[in-house]
Amino acid sequence: MKKIFLYLAALLLFVTAAAQKNKSLQPKKKQGAAVNAKQPSKTTSPIKKEAIQMNTFKKADWINNTDVYEVNLRQYTKDGTFAAFMKELPRLKEMGVSTLWFMPITPIAQMNKKGTMGSQYACSDYTGINPEFGTLDDFKSLVTTAHGMGFKVILDWVANHTGWDHVWTKAHPEYYEKDHATGNFKIASGMDDIIELDFKKPELRKAMIGAMKYWVTECDIDGFRCDLASWVELDFWVEARTELEKTKTLFWLAECDGIESANYYQAFDACYTWTWMHKSEDFYKKGLPVSSLRDLLQQYNDAGNGQAIRLWFTSNHDENSWNGTEYEKYGDAARALAAFSFTWNGIPLIYSGQELPNRKRLQFFEKDPIEWNGSYELNDFYKTLLDFRKHSPALRAGDDAVKTYWVNTTDDTHVLSYLRKSGDNEVLVFINLSNNEASFSVKDKAANGEFLSLFKKELFYFTGKNDAVQPGTENLLTNKQAQGSKTGVITLKPWAYLILEKQ
Repeated sequence: MKKIFLYLAALLLFVTAAAQKNKSLQPKKKQGAAVNAKQPSKTTSPIKKEAIQMNTFKKADWINNTDVYEVNLRQYTKDGTFAAFMKELPRLKEMGVSTLWFMPITPIAQMNKKGTMGSQYACSDYTGINPEFGTLDDFKSLVTTAHGMGFKVILDWVANHTGWDHVWTKAHPEYYEKDHATGNFKIASGMDDIIELDFKKPELRKAMIGAMKYWVTECDIDGFRCDLASWVELDFWVEARTELEKTKTLFWLAECDGIESANYYQAFDACYTWTWMHKSEDFYKKGLPVSSLRDLLQQYNDAGNGQAIRLWFTSNHDENSWNGTEYEKYGDAARALAAFSFTWNGIPLIYSGQELPNRKRLQFFEKDPIEWNGSYELNDFYKTLLDFRKHSPALRAGDDAVKTYWVNTTDDTHVLSYLRKSGDNEVLVFINLSNNEASFSVKDKAANGEFLSLFKKELFYFTGKNDAVQPGTENLLTNKQAQGSKTGVITLKPWAYLILEKQ
């Protein structure tokens, strides 16, 4: 009886929660489960009839081949200022970074703040500057310098909530949701340093849009990364973008999952891939089948048309501080999953210090600088991938002309294989997602012709015959320089990857 009661109580809680506003905290770790996934259709590009409606806003012409580098200004340098970070711009430019995303630069509320420095996501004034970082003129100078070097600059925008002593709590307390039990402001989902705004209020919406416009007109920023975007009503974002597009064509990135909140593509250019992040971690730690990853990628594809952009990542400020570095989460698979992020359909994110690489969790509410040592071990890895994306039409995101195909091999159990194609440009990728060496042949007509490997500059030839070839035979592949020459077999070490471009 007790078990039945607990079951019914849990069921009731589930139904009640499902009926509430969709405010599931995206960074919260989810539990995955092994599945006997059905092999997805060979081509991932066709769009299902039930795909969501995309927005019709004009797109910035630079977003298809861009990348995003997240700047944690507080921890980036010992000074933690705009001026100190500006000195890093030449290095990041040389590495190939295109878009700089700055975590919130607004002042931090002091009431109920976390730790000694507080959360950058507990704002006290949407049009102010956090003195920790410098002045408004310092930020303007940084943006101007970055633009002059070819960077784009986007700001983290926290619309859902503010800190307890935000200027609006006194000037416009009616902008906030109220806790009916206490009569006070409503705490945002248990995070007691922030309180929720009420987007049913037209005047709040007008004020919020005005604050966003300030940063566009005053500082000439190029877009917004919108924190917890799906916690805010979709029609607000449509309203905000409609108004802001009158000033400048911006890049709109939503922190919400492209499957769970696919309808937010009606306002945004790109969405996060939280579901992939959790699934790929479970894949590594729990030994899930590669087919579970293929099925999930198919779901992302089906959740929007060819213009829907996904943001792929192995780390960010939430994950690093609360759930661990990419090496804690993915171990030996970290670099392979980074290679995936740069070559699958979407745009890649690099978090501050990943090029070092940073192997420590950065504290969120305290000063805890990245331990730069002058040796950027992964600089060349990221530079190669960043430069490759810039010149490869087949790696453009949100482009209907780009098609993505699964490529069949003799070891699909361990190897994730796909080809991306735009006109004559083709990129072929093989990733060994296992702890064991993988030797396999290609058995797919999609792979046809001469390809050059990205990192080692080795030539590979494929005949495009659609039949299975066993290891040791000479039919589909001749690798003139690499191990396995004239055998028809590709051999990849555990967690290794091979990225090829058609010649």
